[in-house]
Amino acid sequence: MITENQYFDGNVKSLGYTTAEGKSTVGIINPGEYEFGTADKEIMYIVEGELSALLPEQTDWKIFKAGSQFEVPANASFKVKTDVQTAYLCQYR
Repeated sequence: MITENQYFDGNVKSLGYTTAEGKSTVGIINPGEYEFGTADKEIMYIVEGELSALLPEQTDWKIFKAGSQFEVPANASFKVKTDVQTAYLCQYR
């Protein structure tokens, strides 16, 4: 089953699916700054574009370009910002 997700007035959209390893989403982030909360550990892969992330317990934004990834622990929040449309794959583990 594929689920459609939309956040921040449609500026972040994704399609969700489940595999034997767990849930994942693949989506697009429009230019802007957004804050997300996690229920599970999240592994975020940048597929195309780039974004900056302010990860939990960090004070400096870090840039992630296409081909890079970062992890966010469960029950945390993090911010992302981008100047270009950015495609991602997020795995919930």
